[in-house]
Amino acid sequence: MRRWLNSWGCRIRYPRDGEPDPYDEGTAAWWAGFGAALPTGLLRLATDDDLAVLGTAYAALAATPAGPTRTLGPTAAAKALYALRPQTVMPWDAAIAVTLHGARDGAAFTRHLNLGRGWAAALVAEVGVDDAALPALLGRPGISLAKILDEYTYVFITRQS
Repeated sequence: MRRWLNSWGCRIRYPRDGEPDPYDEGTAAWWAGFGAALPTGLLRLATDDDLAVLGTAYAALAATPAGPTRTLGPTAAAKALYALRPQTVMPWDAAIAVTLHGARDGAAFTRHLNLGRGWAAALVAEVGVDDAALPALLGRPGISLAKILDEYTYVFITRQS
């Protein structure tokens, strides 16, 4: 996961020889506490309870140590949850979080997923195809509707900042 997050620009450092690895230890503990409880369905069909679980898991993951002097942080936590649950989680970055929700905490992340759930439902209803077919119609086959919504917010919020 660290390698994947770093490929997305998160810059989580690797421990030096002989150093403990707070990232590996912290994420392993986080997974032991939250992994089995993470919802697995489509974002559009997620319940309020599902979104609350994801918000709580996000807050705990964001606070997880990622190095000697830093935590994983909000953006990396959102990206990691997306990697683990790409059909369910719409990731964010700082610009998206602050612009849409005014914060980057677990409650704001829950609101973000709730917003995405509404967008997904509206798109599926308007276009008349299911979640799996919609990305291909938009020229993005092979990715989830949650990622399409992330790309939309990235283009219209992050790129405009």
